[in-house]
Amino acid sequence: MTTASVNERIQLIVKGASKDSTCSPSLVKGPWEFDGGPAHYGPGASSEDTIPADSPTQGVLPAEYRLASDAELHERIIAAKQTLGDRVVILGHFYQRDEIVQHADYLGDSFQLANAAKAHPEAEAIVFCGVHFMAETADILSAENQAVILPNLAAGCSMADMADIDSVTEAWEQLEELYGTEPDSQGRVPVIPVTYMNSSAALKAFCGAHGGIVCTSSNAEVVLKWAFERGQRVLFFPDQHLGRNTAKAMGVSIDDMPLWHGRKPLGGNTAADLEKAKVILWNGFCSVHKRFNVQQIEKARAEFENVRVIVHPECPMPVVDAADEYGSTDYIRKAVAGATEPTTFAIGTEINMVQRLAAQYPQHNIFCLDPVVCPCSTMYRIHPGYLAWVLERLVAGEVVNQIKVSAEVSENAKIALERMLAAKPL
Repeated sequence: MTTASVNERIQLIVKGASKDSTCSPSLVKGPWEFDGGPAHYGPGASSEDTIPADSPTQGVLPAEYRLASDAELHERIIAAKQTLGDRVVILGHFYQRDEIVQHADYLGDSFQLANAAKAHPEAEAIVFCGVHFMAETADILSAENQAVILPNLAAGCSMADMADIDSVTEAWEQLEELYGTEPDSQGRVPVIPVTYMNSSAALKAFCGAHGGIVCTSSNAEVVLKWAFERGQRVLFFPDQHLGRNTAKAMGVSIDDMPLWHGRKPLGGNTAADLEKAKVILWNGFCSVHKRFNVQQIEKARAEFENVRVIVHPECPMPVVDAADEYGSTDYIRKAVAGATEPTTFAIGTEINMVQRLAAQYPQHNIFCLDPVVCPCSTMYRIHPGYLAWVLERLVAGEVVNQIKVSAEVSENAKIALERMLAAKPL
């Protein structure tokens, strides 16, 4: 086990001072090295994914933050937080780097942070250390007078970008033409749209306007039950793996879960396949969780006799099937925290969280299934330099990098999000 942060491990790897490996030596650079250039997600798990041409970009970070040492940035963040007091609340996702997490007022998964965004009306600003869709959600759920700030506008999400409003609307129109719109004898409409939290505000609004709902990995099963009470089938986007793994655990046959490829007629399916479908899965995925495979689990079992393998439901189905357990980031955290005897955990989720658990619970042997150090490309773009910058601008009375969802989109998106918040995880 190592106590170095993921960032520090990458620095050692690139210097040749560690036998570990990383998926990209470019991770050693400051994220500002990739701002303003050709649009891409940056080094890390999503580096090969295609980024939409209209993705947000980050402007030039002032030199004083790019050149500052880690220690100086740390002290400046602390000083700015002390000056701002209750005027600001910092939310941090589990997948953020340790150098950011140590400054978060609240750390959690997307479900917990959505609730936290609603819970602090006293704050003038919510600084969301996560990715773009999370900041959008915070803006929708927070009070009108609160500013939501994303420290680096380039912190998007490749999975969220795999489903856009135009392609989903086109798919919906094709499904309506196939199924019609009339409810059955039980009052269930032909199809209910369910979007994963990892999606744009526009897609959340689409669900709100069409009787649908948002889910997180924490409450996906509860949400699917909600949807099946109201619809004969579900259109689930953008993550095929979360939809497939959750529905399979609920007893839905794999044969009844066709995959929809955006912009193809009927998503590349036959009308007969779609007629008998229970869950129509969008062809999206998380590039972090796609890195995990069954061979990694087999290796862990060969090396550690009583290893406990826990993976995230965004992993492919064979990986989830081969694991001992699967669950959201908060489920994984609670599983480790609740282990009363020294245990070996092999965990399939983002490396920053896994390594943090290993440091917090030294009585256990905790390691990431993927031996290559490869963080989420976009979570990793939130660097202390950006956090120090947005906080010090707040001290100076200026709001930068504000995320603002239009009133029209926000109204319908909030309907779907409130339904999600009411669907408490099991």
